Amino acid sequence: MKTVIWIAGSVLILGGLISFFSFRFKGIETPNYKVIKTFGDVEIREYPQLILAQTKLGGKRYDSNGNNGFGVVAGYIFGGNQQQQKIAMTSPVIMNMSDTDASMSFVMPSQYQLSDLPTPNSKAVSLVKQDTMTLAVLRFGGFSSDEKIAKYAQILTQVLNENNVRTKGSLLYMGYNAPWDVINRRNEVAFQIDSIQE
Repeated sequence: MKTVIWIAGSVLILGGLISFFSFRFKGIETPNYKVIKTFGDVEIREYPQLILAQTKLGGKRYDSNGNNGFGVVAGYIFGGNQQQQKIAMTSPVIMNMSDTDASMSFVMPSQYQLSDLPTPNSKAVSLVKQDTMTLAVLRFGGFSSDEKIAKYAQILTQVLNENNVRTKGSLLYMGYNAPWDVINRRNEVAFQIDSIQE
């Protein structure tokens, strides 16, 4: 009987903690993009200039590199900098899935200029300014994996080819949820637009 009560109590406590932290991660800042065109479920978005805290990855696979990259950049915003300053979490976390230059980036809150941000303690973290850009984006739910990212990237590529949209650069993966969120998860794959042939 004591075991059943202990298990039930543990489940309630765990559920409460998950609900508390999930609540804290809701309503966090996201870039103020503008949707300028749609092709079915694919959105063409204009993004403003962004400041990123970024780390290089050892490869482009999400399953084997995502957690490590996340931890490195999270360390910076949780106080791993010369001022021991905590910086608000934003979404999405962006993974550039380049064959040669893969990276993980956190978008810095819009209140900061590059000169306002504290210097990272880790040499693995750099602060970079991302110019304005136009992205073609496809959203999907659930937990991410390399297989799911590849599946939706293929769908996105097919839609763009059918609509004469030319892209440049590498595939981007964007994740919007805390790791413990189990419902209403938001993930996106994206390519930067080079041109749209009318």
